[in-house]
Amino acid sequence: MISLRPMRDNEYSAYLDYFIPEYAAEISSNYGLSDVLSLAQAKREIATDLPDGVQTSGEVLLCLIDHSERHETVVGYLWYKPDPEMRSVFISDFHILPAYQGKGRGKQVLEVLEGELKGRGFEQIKLRVAADNKRAQHVYEDTGFRVTGVNMSKSIASK
Repeated sequence: MISLRPMRDNEYSAYLDYFIPEYAAEISSNYGLSDVLSLAQAKREIATDLPDGVQTSGEVLLCLIDHSERHETVVGYLWYKPDPEMRSVFISDFHILPAYQGKGRGKQVLEVLEGELKGRGFEQIKLRVAADNKRAQHVYEDTGFRVTGVNMSKSIASK
């Protein structure tokens, strides 16, 4: 069984240990920046988006918990921003740790999240997924998400 619980202050550094290198790699891949520049950009963005870590107002950081193990096991993370006026949330990050992937946990998490949000009056979940992340796209499509647009980018800076 999967549940979602608020991330604790002492878990935030483990989240950043996963998130920053992963996000930097995505920046590098999608925007053609060097590893050094991508890492610096990822650090800048996380500092801007989550200035107070798990206590950042208007942002929700969760740990994904699997209760089928003998003890509470963190199997991933979920970060979203609720928009109560629009009755929607935007998922900024959703990650199942590699050791726990391929076992249906992603779909379980999305079902639990949907149920919790629906119970609080939300009507829509939005997200952005990288074009080359076929695994995530499959999970989202299998749980009812549909493509609503395509992000495009062109670098015009000198190389």
